Amino acid sequence: MNDSPGCPLIGVAATYMPRLSEMTSEPGLAAAVDQHAAAVRDALIPAQRGPRGRTVRREELADYVLGFTDWLTGADWTEPVGHDFATLRLTAVCWLIREYDLLDA
Repeated sequence: MNDSPGCPLIGVAATYMPRLSEMTSEPGLAAAVDQHAAAVRDALIPAQRGPRGRTVRREELADYVLGFTDWLTGADWTEPVGHDFATLRLTAVCWLIREYDLLDA
């Protein structure tokens, strides 16, 4: 995958990356984002690969984001003021993007 404007991680990062700063002042939010990040990571990295060397690959995360955002579109989801399942999941995607340096890869 290249850094073309069509990369779904770029749009998600632009929209939800600022929410990561809220985690420092809201421990509950940090815990929720951590749980969502773990769920996404577990979905992308099968357990049989083992806990060592577990790396989220940009292509796999981009595919996950495409599927998730397509589902949100089909469900007529609109972003709430607070944090719902979808905003937590997309914020967690941003945490993974940052943690694994996936925009510069």
